[in-house]
Amino acid sequence: MIHNILVKYNNTVTDKDSFAKEVEILFCDLVGTVPGVNEVVVRKNCIDRPNRYDLMISIDMDKNALDSYDNSSVHKKWKKDYASYLESKAIFDFEDRG
Repeated sequence: MIHNILVKYNNTVTDKDSFAKEVEILFCDLVGTVPGVNEVVVRKNCIDRPNRYDLMISIDMDKNALDSYDNSSVHKKWKKDYASYLESKAIFDFEDRG
């Protein structure tokens, strides 16, 4: 399963590149620490328009690893420390059938 988190920054994020790098470092800690998490890819949006999301975090994980991810220290830190920087976010999960 691919767990995607689409993120729209609020106006307090002035250095989007640094913020994205910080998020990438945080989420890459999932691999090897949360069983069933196989890969994390963080992608920055290349078009800066008001109607675009700024960042997409894609987590390749076993479907049954979602609860472990939800309870992980990374996810808790994301929710606690980064929520104040987000205007909105959307979650989209899908199974990669190749």
